[in-house]
Amino acid sequence: MSIFKIEIENCNNINRAEVILKKGSLNIKYGPNGLGKSTIARAIKSQVEKDGSLATLKPFKYRKFEKQGNPSVIGADDIKAVLVFDDIYVSQFVFQKEEVVKNSFDIFIKSEGFIEDANQIEDLLKGLKESFDNNEIIEATTKDLRELYEAFGNSTKNGLPKNSRMIRAFGSGNNIENIPDELIPYKDFIQSETPATWISWQIKGNEFSELSENCPYCSSNIAESGNKDISKVVEKTYNGKSVEHLGALQKVITSLGGYFESSCQKKLDEITRSKIELSEKEIDFLKDLRKDLETLISKLDGIRQMSFYALRDVEKIEDEVKGLKIDLNSLDKINSKDTQDVVNPINEKLENLLKKVGDLKAKINTHKKRIQVAIVGQEKSVNNFLKLAGYKYIVKIKAEAESYQMKLVHEDFDEHIEMASAHLSYGEKNAFAMVLFMHQALKEAPELVVLDDPVSSFDKTKKFAILNELFKGQNSLCNRTVLMLTHDVEPLIDIVKTLKGAFQQATPTAHFLSSVDGNISELEVYKDDIQSFAKICMENIENSDDCIIQCIYLRRFFEINNILGLEYNYLSSLLHCRPRPGFKEHGSLKDMDCGQAEKTAATIKEYIPDFSYDNIIAVISDKAVMLERFSAASANCDKIQLFRIFNEVHNPSGVNENVILRKFLNESFHIENEYIMQLNPRKFNIVPDYIIAECERIIGNC
Repeated sequence: MSIFKIEIENCNNINRAEVILKKGSLNIKYGPNGLGKSTIARAIKSQVEKDGSLATLKPFKYRKFEKQGNPSVIGADDIKAVLVFDDIYVSQFVFQKEEVVKNSFDIFIKSEGFIEDANQIEDLLKGLKESFDNNEIIEATTKDLRELYEAFGNSTKNGLPKNSRMIRAFGSGNNIENIPDELIPYKDFIQSETPATWISWQIKGNEFSELSENCPYCSSNIAESGNKDISKVVEKTYNGKSVEHLGALQKVITSLGGYFESSCQKKLDEITRSKIELSEKEIDFLKDLRKDLETLISKLDGIRQMSFYALRDVEKIEDEVKGLKIDLNSLDKINSKDTQDVVNPINEKLENLLKKVGDLKAKINTHKKRIQVAIVGQEKSVNNFLKLAGYKYIVKIKAEAESYQMKLVHEDFDEHIEMASAHLSYGEKNAFAMVLFMHQALKEAPELVVLDDPVSSFDKTKKFAILNELFKGQNSLCNRTVLMLTHDVEPLIDIVKTLKGAFQQATPTAHFLSSVDGNISELEVYKDDIQSFAKICMENIENSDDCIIQCIYLRRFFEINNILGLEYNYLSSLLHCRPRPGFKEHGSLKDMDCGQAEKTAATIKEYIPDFSYDNIIAVISDKAVMLERFSAASANCDKIQLFRIFNEVHNPSGVNENVILRKFLNESFHIENEYIMQLNPRKFNIVPDYIIAECERIIGNC
């Protein structure tokens, strides 16, 4: 099929909606705020992703009923993936701390060619990688080596830092192995699996020892038991954190026992069991051990992390590979059989890699060239948009440790901006995010791309710049299935009428969405539906059977054409229900003389042949007739114009209290000529349901 026919039921304020999407086209759905456009986007996305979020759209009126009013979406089965641009996308994926969009590497660089090149390089490194993959011995050993190494802290000129875990654990002697005589009765606690917990408990109780002669733990008399100072001795002898470090390090050293050379192992055993403070010679020994550990760990890490990224900036790859070989003869303190059993196979794999280094170098250079071409192209695409849109920012794709990231740079500042969201305005963020989103959509190629009100916050220039970027040219969304939901009429005018030829490649179709009692329907918008307001006025005068509506649109016609003489004033007097027509002169209202009135009436009859001032005044003055006309009007825009006149003449209660209704009556739907080009409000129901409902409520009380 060439369309998606999607039926949505019971989602937030939508009872039912049917949305038709033409495949491979830009589908514009234009409608007022509050209608449920964002709900349409969320409902489709939830159904496609089947993540359980559709249930969260259940209308509140049904939430007490488990089996009633559950949300449903039918017709989206052929949509395997959907990507939605909305406020959530901007907040979660764009303007990360280090890159302008989350996963910029995947979006802009990681093409099929990139993956193919990378796989070929990984194949050459495969043998070496297998030494580490799923090798539990190496993983556990490296973890223990790293923990022991980090326990030394940063080496200083005077030895090892006093706050390092190694010095805190053993610097003053091992007082877990060497318990003071007065604490021998507590040996089982001190040498338990978790002595630090018992020691902390003892020290905590010491805080309360001065409150009573009784033990803070068992309430027996401390003086009689002879244990008055036990908790103080514990506090003086032991530090809970140091004991914790000691226990952890002893486990690590025991686990690594076979990796230490025999004399090193013996010396370590002496140090960890010593009763006294470490000597300078022992400190030097630990420093030397630290250096050996550092060398081995860095070599293992370098080999484990060997990849295109590690080698891409290395001019002499052969020297880099040779430099990773592990020479245990220079690491005398860890030159044991167990260490050799781990290191020798790795060194053999490095030797095998050196035999293929020419091929490796060639593939890395090919890969780098492909990446450079991609970087230049992607930077140019985004930066051209930023320039045309008038933004003083550019993007640069920079190499990172194991990827590439797109950074944001200001024209006046060379370094990239870490927190772009703190510097960009709301409009800048949305415009930039929109273009980044387009590139992500091109990369992921979902069956449906949804743009939820993408350009309504921008001025005309930036709106066109964004639409031009999104839907023109080969590198755009022009051949994708795109659903654009908007309450902004300008993109509708630009794409469907004014600049239709410019967007023809996107094969756009447009529909106006309206809602009656939560049931959303759509009416297709054609080029000829977008008219000048003057033409709309003339069309509505010709097509309306209500003389009041005809007079309203004729007065608007005069106003927008700056015909503000007697004709305009004559109709204003009529619609304000003045017994005689008049006009303003020097700020005061004057009655027209008979000649002026007759001549003006004749002009109006050229537009409305059966026009009669007195007959229309009689209708407006009759409350019952006006109520009948309000009820009979089929178009919401007619209803609200009739209600406006009814309100002024008959002054029903309740209008003045509703400031929103007053704004709609006196501004939004009074003149209704904000745009030179627009849709006819009598054909396209632009007046929200809740406004009409409020008018009906007030009239119902009359």
